[in-house]
Amino acid sequence: MKYSELVESGATEAKRQDFLAEGEQTPITLRVPKNLKDAAAEAARLRGVSFSAFIRNCIINELSGRS
Repeated sequence: MKYSELVESGATEAKRQDFLAEGEQTPITLRVPKNLKDAAAEAARLRGVSFSAFIRNCIINELSGRS
C-alpha cells in the first residue's frame, strides 16, 4: 500500500504514523544550510535523541498531520 492510498482511505493519524515508521531503513543525503543543520542537531540534543531520530520524527509528524 502507498502512503497516498492510506491517506485517501481516511486512516487515523496513529495508523499513518505506524505506516511511516515501519519498513526497511535507507540512507539519504540532504543538502541544507549549515546553520539549519546545527540548529536541528542542537534541538535533537536538547530532546535527548539522535539527529537522525529527530529528523525522522519531524518528517513523520509532518506527513501524518501532527505538525
